[in-house]
Amino acid sequence: MEWYVALAVMIGLILTLMGFGVPVAFAFFATNIVSIFLFMGGGLGIRQMVANFGEAVSIYALTPLPLFLIMGSLFFRSGLGDNVFHAVDLCIGQVRARLSYIVVLSGAVFAALSGSSIANTGMMGSAMVPEMLKRGYKPHMSFGPILGAGGLAVIIPPSSLAVLLGSLAQIDVGALLIAGFLPGILLTVMYMALITAQVTIDPDAAPNYDTPVATTAEKLRAIVANVIPMGVIVLMVIGSIIAGIASPTESAALGCLGVLGLLLGYRRFSWGVIWKSLDDAMKVSGMTFLIIAASTTFAQALAFSGASNGMIQWFLSFDLPPMSMLFVMIGIILILGMFMDQLSMMLITLPVFIPIANQFGFDLVWFGLLLLLSYEVGFTTPPFGLLLFIMLGVAPPGTTLKTVSLAALPYILCTMLLIVLIAFFPAIALFLPRLL
Repeated sequence: MEWYVALAVMIGLILTLMGFGVPVAFAFFATNIVSIFLFMGGGLGIRQMVANFGEAVSIYALTPLPLFLIMGSLFFRSGLGDNVFHAVDLCIGQVRARLSYIVVLSGAVFAALSGSSIANTGMMGSAMVPEMLKRGYKPHMSFGPILGAGGLAVIIPPSSLAVLLGSLAQIDVGALLIAGFLPGILLTVMYMALITAQVTIDPDAAPNYDTPVATTAEKLRAIVANVIPMGVIVLMVIGSIIAGIASPTESAALGCLGVLGLLLGYRRFSWGVIWKSLDDAMKVSGMTFLIIAASTTFAQALAFSGASNGMIQWFLSFDLPPMSMLFVMIGIILILGMFMDQLSMMLITLPVFIPIANQFGFDLVWFGLLLLLSYEVGFTTPPFGLLLFIMLGVAPPGTTLKTVSLAALPYILCTMLLIVLIAFFPAIALFLPRLL
């Protein structure tokens, strides 16, 4: 069987099953079983798939994932996020589009404490959309910042998607987590500059209104009480990795311990919160590990069928320069992101893209961060961007997908601009990892 026929059979079967609503993990397992009998000798391949279950999920690099999930769930379940909103609100003061700025700044803080774009968007959307629309904000000034800030959790550490990508692609997870910090801050600044430009062009998009003026002492008190403790947690998680005194797993455990300390300090501790947070992390971790086990066999089937090597040789036959090949791969992810979720895209693209990156001698940490940013765009691209549907769930009745998508468009363009900057100036991503 020609390599392109084998690739079409495997990818086509996955897309067909997911189109019928089959969960991602089970769609990959079904495809694996068919591929095993076609390319891997049937019974021997089945035994290899069973062996992959234990081998794929017993990787030390995966251990930060459930810990980061617990850390983020504790933060949201306990209501500590409300304290951050309050502090940022006091500090913003009387500026036009203040609620949009609050969303972006709070989203960056939440990203550093949760690692989940879905949780970020859901929390900020339910908390801020009604208030913003009540104040007369136009849709692009209310929906857009929330969608943009929600996606920051993909690259600002600790990112659960970065841990997963690093494990699947065999990239140093600690370096990949740290690499997202500076680009995450830069993207936050770009979002705030975008809001400033939008409200300058159309002041009526975010009407000004009177708010209680907080004294300097009140602002300092709010920062000291609600923001600095969260910053200490982030510093412990990120700083311990940069300083080389803790592995990503140890820093994740330290972060969980720090959030537990905050729960006790703010008197938010309860066994109900602990149980719900553990339940959240168990569900997500279980499904993620199942998907990882499926992806290992999928990659092996691609190799046995000759599809991986055939695809690589086909790409190389165009004799494109490295940067052109890079943008071809990013373009493929952007197109896939319109129709697929991030996990599915990872499982399909990484077995092909990582060997190509190695062939061209790309730095895998830099390349992995570019992939993460490309996957982030998929969160907000129609017609199937996951964050768009979360936003529709918290938006007023009658809000259309077109309205939400247009609000997200400028923030998508900001992310794509950042992808180009990092592609041509790798130091933006590699400065901190090189300190490790």
